Amino acid sequence: MSRWGKFFLQCMVLILFMGVIQDAYGAEGVQEAARTGAQLAWWMWPIILFVFTFVLGILAVVAGVGGGVLFVPIVSSFFPFNLDFVRGAGLLVALSGALSAGPGLLRRGLANLRLALPMALIASLCSIFGAMVGLALPTNIVQTALGGTIIAIVFIMATAKRSDFPEVEKPDALSSALRISGIYFEESVGKEIDWQIHRTPQGLALFVLIGFMAGMFGLGAGWANVPVLNLLMGAPLKISVATSVFLLSITDSAAAWVYVNKGAVLPLIAVPSILGMMMGTRIGVKLLAKAKPKAVKWMVVSILFLAGLRALLKGLGIWG
Repeated sequence: MSRWGKFFLQCMVLILFMGVIQDAYGAEGVQEAARTGAQLAWWMWPIILFVFTFVLGILAVVAGVGGGVLFVPIVSSFFPFNLDFVRGAGLLVALSGALSAGPGLLRRGLANLRLALPMALIASLCSIFGAMVGLALPTNIVQTALGGTIIAIVFIMATAKRSDFPEVEKPDALSSALRISGIYFEESVGKEIDWQIHRTPQGLALFVLIGFMAGMFGLGAGWANVPVLNLLMGAPLKISVATSVFLLSITDSAAAWVYVNKGAVLPLIAVPSILGMMMGTRIGVKLLAKAKPKAVKWMVVSILFLAGLRALLKGLGIWG
């Protein structure tokens, strides 16, 4: 079967799966989405969302950011959907990208299981609690917190520096006990790179917060995983990025089921979003070599800042 045939088959399975969820949980959600977007026919919104997320998927790859961190603030700010449904779809958007990329990264030896599993265990448990808290809080409080978080993410993205090969003079006791280290082949220099990490307890503590925020806001956590693994713990950049993708497939799965169980995953929103994002990322990969990532990055940062500011003002009741 061809690559596009497999992609089409995956999309059909996804649509059938989401249809089952809708039958079990989504009747009230469809009615609410229809009421919220009453100015347009209900079938217009999935089409608009598909086109929007297709463009978003291209930008996410070229700018080097995760689709989930773009999806939730922008869609919740500029689309007339309930925030709970947007967060549920956002987790599935981030999860679908991670699941499609994870196996290939593991085969290439870039995603490291010994590095990922301790972080994933903590982050996934905390993401469940984050999802439960996010669904229990009033929407205006979550919207305000989301706006503040997005503005903080914008600051991190604008100022963060990355190190391809951080210097780790001596691994800490915990990473040595867990045997978190490895070797991978770096094509840019044509040789194998030995790596190890340090400051593991501090990293684990930060993943408590990262997992909680991923579940509460439905953002995914790629924006936070990479700086912690790379800058704090000293993993090489490629190992950090690849392991971060693998982490998302575990962390977001745990949080997503909370949203599914609460009926906050609506096929009307989730299916076109996932399809658009997956197709957009495929185009983005092809355009990556020709695009200027820095220019796209600053465009994305600007859009995120506006979306975060609007979410913050909506939560405070200043901008309806």
